[in-house]
Amino acid sequence: MTYRVTIQPRAERDILAVAQWIEDQLNSPAKALRWVRGIRAKMETLKASPKRCPVDPDSVAFGEEVRVLLYGKRHGKHRILFAIRGDMVHVLTVRHSARRSLTEERGHDEDEGNGGPVH
Repeated sequence: MTYRVTIQPRAERDILAVAQWIEDQLNSPAKALRWVRGIRAKMETLKASPKRCPVDPDSVAFGEEVRVLLYGKRHGKHRILFAIRGDMVHVLTVRHSARRSLTEERGHDEDEGNGGPVH
């Protein structure tokens, strides 16, 4: 089975934010563009076998089974979080691997009285 991959608006914003950060920090539009092309190519691999990726603990924050695909190396690793719905793969968000999980952030926000959906 071949799946269709769709990138949700939040994930698009995440990708653009990382690209902007790379461009600003490294003063290199070329590196930012290379990163964007690389992560999009990685997402395209989900067309063939998205179930090869493990279920992510952040599934709880989304209320559905969410899987994770990693992109990058060492300190630049990002988590591509996606859901499989029928014959479609929905890329929900892209997060740096060093960030706290959405579940942890939600718990922290609720402790401060800022509860509510994270996604």
